[in-house]
Amino acid sequence: MSDELFAPDFRAEPYWWDRTPRPDLPQQDPPTRAEVVIVGSGYTGLHAAIQTARAGLSTVVVDARDAGWGCSSRNGGQISTSIKPGFTELTRRYGDAVARAILADGQASLAFVGDFVRSEAIDCDFRVAGRFHGAHLPKSYDALARDCAMGNPVFATDAFMVPRDAMAAELGTDAYHGGCVYPNHASLDPARYHAGLLARAEDAGVVVVPHCEATSLQTGGGAVTLGTARGTVRARRVVLATNGYSGALSSWHRRRIIPIGSYMIATEPVAPAIMDRLFPTDRVITDTRKLVYYYRPSPDRRRVIFGGRVSVSETDPRKSGPRLHAEMVRLFPELGGARISHSWMGFVGYTFDTLAHIGETEGVLHAMGYCGSGVGMASYLGMMLGRRAAGLADADCGHGQIGFPTRPLYAGKPWFLAPMVGAYRIRDRFGL
Repeated sequence: MSDELFAPDFRAEPYWWDRTPRPDLPQQDPPTRAEVVIVGSGYTGLHAAIQTARAGLSTVVVDARDAGWGCSSRNGGQISTSIKPGFTELTRRYGDAVARAILADGQASLAFVGDFVRSEAIDCDFRVAGRFHGAHLPKSYDALARDCAMGNPVFATDAFMVPRDAMAAELGTDAYHGGCVYPNHASLDPARYHAGLLARAEDAGVVVVPHCEATSLQTGGGAVTLGTARGTVRARRVVLATNGYSGALSSWHRRRIIPIGSYMIATEPVAPAIMDRLFPTDRVITDTRKLVYYYRPSPDRRRVIFGGRVSVSETDPRKSGPRLHAEMVRLFPELGGARISHSWMGFVGYTFDTLAHIGETEGVLHAMGYCGSGVGMASYLGMMLGRRAAGLADADCGHGQIGFPTRPLYAGKPWFLAPMVGAYRIRDRFGL
């Protein structure tokens, strides 16, 4: 963990914040009444707020920190079709119709972000560059090839395989045994995307109150009362859009969300010739590990943004940074001299069934549990949640047709995380 790995201007905060500083919103108390109150000002909350406000409902968004301080401005900016279980597994769990509806949500989430960015003219470096999914073992390549040949029963992926001897067209590394390209997947600058959402929400009349932690939640009498650090708000509907930052506000939701830290670094600027050799495309990259690495060139192609899980328990970004750097250099030895300019983390909201969830419990609506695919799914389900809160048509989706499971002995603190990470490391090593 030599200090030599850190650039002189190193910052323990997201690289994205350099270009998009934290929002400077007025410090104010929330109104005492509103038709809709939303807890959480990330992608989910702001997309929901845009829907309810444009439907004519008075809408207030509160957040314990700056607007979008959580993973909405900390993620890697990758947008895929979001669904982790395959069609066979989904069918076994829920039957054919629901399985197809869930997969359709994944495709809809990818399309929705692109359509929204274009129609709302949000400047966030959105591009459909595709995703390369690298096989970390030979057997992983074989499994990818079978899945690629089988295709998706709901929509065309246009995916194609890249054998190991053709890897140079995708990545300048020998660490993978080939991989699969999903050409329709996309990327963006997450903080600029959030800034655009915030501007559209405020334009629609949404009142956004930062540094206003929600402290209590009571239902009854046809209304919901939300206690905050700045006063009480009584509303017709309350929306929980807190995902990996849900905390103790609602014990029911807390028992169903597993907050897991994901860690990222950005390098110093890298010579253009090296960037072009190592990353000949602008694709985002993932791999077949259970403890996946995800990385990409920065939108200006000057830096490498590299993320993953490198510790069995949560740790400080100053400690995770050198570990991520070591993994990056293992894949790309030419980056050994590129020091770390930024190191940060954010809490991903995981679930026990590896699916996102949307629904309502006693007048409190929720969408959460994106399992690392939050850019697309948080946007899409946030929009659907807002339509549901506003009583609009076309507010149903596949993810709303399934239960939201928990497990005995789980109350919101993932005591099982360390042994789970250890087990996944063994599975990754042997391809189990």
